[in-house]
Amino acid sequence: MKKKSFAHMPCPIALGLEHVGDWWNILILRDLSYGLSRFDEFEKSLGIAPSTLSRRLNGLIEAGLVERRAYSDKPARFDYLLTERGRDFRPVVLTLMKWGNKHFAGNASNIELCDEASGQPVDLVLADGNTGKRINLHEHSLRYKGPADSLSAWRLEHGRARREAYRQTLPTPSSQPLQNHR
Repeated sequence: MKKKSFAHMPCPIALGLEHVGDWWNILILRDLSYGLSRFDEFEKSLGIAPSTLSRRLNGLIEAGLVERRAYSDKPARFDYLLTERGRDFRPVVLTLMKWGNKHFAGNASNIELCDEASGQPVDLVLADGNTGKRINLHEHSLRYKGPADSLSAWRLEHGRARREAYRQTLPTPSSQPLQNHR
């Protein structure tokens, strides 16, 4: 079954999903961010069929998220490495990990992000780089930075009233910037 293409949608989320929306792709990007780089390592980590893994790696290469570098000529063997575009996806992987730990893993998860210097767990947050404030539904909203197509404009406008009603039911977050904000 051929997947639907999101390439024509003027939405950055849809455009991003066009390249990483397949769960295998996200798990391969996870493994790459952990430091795995070889075909057999991905096979072992994921329990994925070699043909599926080949297709997914080639798709990630075509999307500019991964590059392939030879480490052996005979036989031909390759390391797969994150490009800058792929490395920029790491915060998404870490945020998904935090969300999965909080809502689904229970006591089953034993993976956490830690500070290398102190060894302490990191409190991963999404924050405004300008103010240091945590992103929240009360103080932050989406808007278009230029003209929007009719469906995109409808999507934001139609949801605005519902978002406002929903915001009223949420506790108001602290507006204090995160500590040590530059």
